[in-house]
Amino acid sequence: MTQTITNPETESSTDSKPKQPWLWRVVLLDDDHHTYEYVIAMMKTVFGYEPEKGFLIAQTVDRFGRAVCTTTHKEHAELKRDQIHAFGRDPLMAECKGSMTAVIEPAVHEDDEAEDRSRDASA
Repeated sequence: MTQTITNPETESSTDSKPKQPWLWRVVLLDDDHHTYEYVIAMMKTVFGYEPEKGFLIAQTVDRFGRAVCTTTHKEHAELKRDQIHAFGRDPLMAECKGSMTAVIEPAVHEDDEAEDRSRDASA
């Protein structure tokens, strides 16, 4: 007697799970309770940035309400966000109650955007 074995169709792992971004941005958010000096010192301590780069980040967050501090893999981005949150209050401002706020967000690459556009066009 001959026995036929059939395998059920399986989805490939790339189709069943949403694609996770490889790179993430650490974004510093503006408030009115921290000085440029605080941001510059925090950028030096947390990221090892020179004062000039820290000043540019302080200027960007002040002007646009947010500034990308770095782009890295997710675990490192989460660590840097947490270090910003733990940096403490600005001793130069009496009304400052605590650290600045930072978030992480997926970094979109041109290749990802081109892939999304081609997928949308074929749908």
